[in-house]
Amino acid sequence: MYSKKVVSFLFFLTFTFFNAHAQTALSYTQYMDNPTPINPAYSLTNNYGSVSFTAHKQWIGIPGSPALFLFNTDFPLSIDHTKAGIVASDNSVAIEHVAKLNGFFAKAIQLSETQKLGISISGGFRYYSTAYAPLDPKDPAIQNDQTELKPNIGISAILFSDNYYIGLSMPEFNFRNLNSAELLDNNSFRNHYFLSGGLNSVVDDDFTLKPAALVSYTKGIPLTVDISTKLSIKDTFGIGVNYRNSNDVSALFSLDTDLFHLGYSYEFGASSSNLGTLSNASHELTLTFLFGKGNRVSVNPGNR
Repeated sequence: MYSKKVVSFLFFLTFTFFNAHAQTALSYTQYMDNPTPINPAYSLTNNYGSVSFTAHKQWIGIPGSPALFLFNTDFPLSIDHTKAGIVASDNSVAIEHVAKLNGFFAKAIQLSETQKLGISISGGFRYYSTAYAPLDPKDPAIQNDQTELKPNIGISAILFSDNYYIGLSMPEFNFRNLNSAELLDNNSFRNHYFLSGGLNSVVDDDFTLKPAALVSYTKGIPLTVDISTKLSIKDTFGIGVNYRNSNDVSALFSLDTDLFHLGYSYEFGASSSNLGTLSNASHELTLTFLFGKGNRVSVNPGNR
């Protein structure tokens, strides 16, 4: 018979099930500032290097609540209009954990005086694990943890100019699904498709409006649509809002210099379906270090 600890966990797992399945495995709010983890070809929209860290935490203070940590870096190569980089992530919900590491190569070709087309290919691996035993070390029914390591490949493309971009990507192509995993495998071990876009609209010398959108599709999971807009003041301070069709709203704040980008978002559920006093509020912090930004030859259509 299950202990009270197991019963409590199962209750929490049931609650998180609906939220974990309603979003793709790689779901973070400040995609408009750093789309590279979703579409590595986006790295081609500038000619400088970067190292970025993102931490996303939901339901702070509740053990086992969803958490995502992202790391990505890219640097230009000696060949014109080429870049190489790394994208790594650590995603956890309750007792499940998925770690990913992918390297990518990206190349852009000139289509016209103002337009370029970028293509990226990536490859790496994913590691999935569960930890049932700590729930009740004395219960023999839950002592068999599950782990699996599998390869990954991906491809992405982007059409861009100095003031806009449109991207399509499949950063994770799955060779097969796990047989008996629970929450994260349903998201992390399926093919994901992302359609993204952004625009720089100069209002005057001091203000630039930067709308962006992201459409995420995974088989068996409801289509996710993010719509964002940010007002940039003197290309330094940014304030904006993001809306997700799951009735989540985020307040966005950013600080940009030639050396770094700092971003923070606070996401909360706008739906009346939130259970009691338990809100699905999330905090997200992004820090990106930039190398050679002052030498760039084109305007980044994103916010970085």
